[in-house]
Amino acid sequence: MLKSTDLKNQPEISRVKVLSEALPYIQKFAGRKIVVKYGGAAMKDSNLKNQVIRDIVLLSCVGICPIIVHGGGPEINSWLEKLGIEPQFKDGLRVTDAATMEVVEMVLVGRVNKEIVSLINQAGGCAVGLCGKDANLIQARPEGKEGIGFVGEVSNVKIDILQSLVDNGYIPVVSSIATDNQGQGYNINADTVAGEIAAAMDAEKLILLTDTAGILEDYHNPETLIVKLDIQDARGLIEKGIVSGGMIPKVNCCIRSLAQGVRAAHILDGRVPHVLLQEILTDTGVGSMIVA
Repeated sequence: MLKSTDLKNQPEISRVKVLSEALPYIQKFAGRKIVVKYGGAAMKDSNLKNQVIRDIVLLSCVGICPIIVHGGGPEINSWLEKLGIEPQFKDGLRVTDAATMEVVEMVLVGRVNKEIVSLINQAGGCAVGLCGKDANLIQARPEGKEGIGFVGEVSNVKIDILQSLVDNGYIPVVSSIATDNQGQGYNINADTVAGEIAAAMDAEKLILLTDTAGILEDYHNPETLIVKLDIQDARGLIEKGIVSGGMIPKVNCCIRSLAQGVRAAHILDGRVPHVLLQEILTDTGVGSMIVA
């Protein structure tokens, strides 16, 4: 027989059940590194932003080692417009001349990075902000396409500073600005940086927060979500054109990280509250998981 006291305690019982179910995952991933590319709606919506930050701090508090890599496209566009510089794109890449490069670095390193660091610290975590220039963390080379300016790709990742921070309980927050051997700054796609850092740090997971449910067979139908696939499946979806547009670099960076030893890559909908905890600490998981 169900008593009234049982009804009163049902929400609490549900919470305790969730915590109990999370225990095996906390044990499994304790001490493991998880690289999260943070961007999209999860960065723009203040409620989602607070939830993501709290989830990152929670993961850190239970012994998991999150490393955050962030974008900041909309804020870059806003500042370019304020300064009278028209944002331009070519083949999905931001055209980055010298003036644009200055703004990109100012916004990503000086504003977005420090805001994320501050929010994590306010939520009880201990974050340190970095960009690719710090301790030569990321070395860049030109992306190679004509007419795009100082857009780069990763040529090398030197993980010493990241490893030192993680070993001492800090949460690194990395913006995707780097330099070449001559000190020239480059703007690098944040998904790419996250994938290369995940590989270099021998991460357990690479997680990309996006504005879609994951990889869909039909992008007009969320019910066609592909829950799990391997590298060959992912390459096949690109060849068939099912994965297209802005999803191609995301899937490619997942494939590269898996080929270099990352155990699993996930493309998640950052608009879903607590999506990180759902993926990492529950049986069901969410979004699309790519495995080697």
